[in-house]
Amino acid sequence: MNVAEDQLRAFVERIERLEEEIKALNGDKSEVYAEAKGNGFDVPTIKKIVRIRKMDHAERQEQDALLDLYMSALGMVPSHVHAHEEAA
Repeated sequence: MNVAEDQLRAFVERIERLEEEIKALNGDKSEVYAEAKGNGFDVPTIKKIVRIRKMDHAERQEQDALLDLYMSALGMVPSHVHAHEEAA
């Protein structure tokens, strides 16, 4: 076996080990979500919070602004909300 084959085998084996570790970690994460659900927490909301916490502040503000804009355009925001925003 030549050096390139040895390197390739080593890379593939490292990737396979990492995939096993990821699988184990994902199992652990599922257990935490199940525990949270068992304690009365809403798992989809927790997942959303985890996604939000990964964002930087500016990215989150931009997404919030776009969501507000789109919801307003679709008539999904009550009119008293707009009056409150304009007064602020």
